Amino acid sequence: MLRIHNLYKSYDDLEVLKGISFELARQEVKVIFGPSGSGKSTLLRCINMLDPPDEGEIFLSGQNITASGINLNSVRTKIGMVFQHFNLFSHLKAVDNVSIGLRKVKKLPKEVAQKKALEALDRVRLKDWANHYPAQLSGGQQQRVGIARALAMEPEVILFDEPTSALDPELIGEVLQTMLDLAKSGTTMIVVTHEMGFARAVASEMIYIGDGVVEERGTPQHFFTSPNSDRVKRFLNQLNTLYGTHEQLLQTGDEENYK
Repeated sequence: MLRIHNLYKSYDDLEVLKGISFELARQEVKVIFGPSGSGKSTLLRCINMLDPPDEGEIFLSGQNITASGINLNSVRTKIGMVFQHFNLFSHLKAVDNVSIGLRKVKKLPKEVAQKKALEALDRVRLKDWANHYPAQLSGGQQQRVGIARALAMEPEVILFDEPTSALDPELIGEVLQTMLDLAKSGTTMIVVTHEMGFARAVASEMIYIGDGVVEERGTPQHFFTSPNSDRVKRFLNQLNTLYGTHEQLLQTGDEENYK
């Protein structure tokens, strides 16, 4: 469904992506991880064409979205994005934050957009909070509104850029549980995250990016039992120290404590 071929991206003299390639099938979840500054967020921004790559190609359902003359606004309706920071409109209620894209981009009537927004909020367990403003919501709830906003557009794939990194530790679990539910329902996802418990639970494949290249890839079983690279082993040990609590919850399957 999505094919990334030989992506390169530089900012002035800084080469960030150096030939990234991988494929994503429908209902797959790819987890991308690696040290800060390795190019993970840049990769997502290239995929949804916020920052078009300098070289390489991206195919979405067979269409080359990096080709000249492509309608980028149309492409972006097919690729959802959940950012590190919530980017909600503070003056809009949750339901309006979710429906605004449907009205402005998809040109849906207000009543139809509101109905779809409520359905999306229900999927992230926030329907009862639909008429609250962002300031009345916790950070975890605000991020779930952000996820609902992406879902409402009915994209072919949703990109998550470290969606729990801006949250207090006690709020991380509710966002991860929402993402776990989406993965189990067959949502196609690419997730940049350091939450290895989530990766172990849902990833079809994990991709370790270092210095702008794919250094290692494989199943969660591969990475958690026998990674090839000493660098990957050290990185995973560091992550286990930092994020062990959430990993243990998912390893034990204790999803109720995750809510």
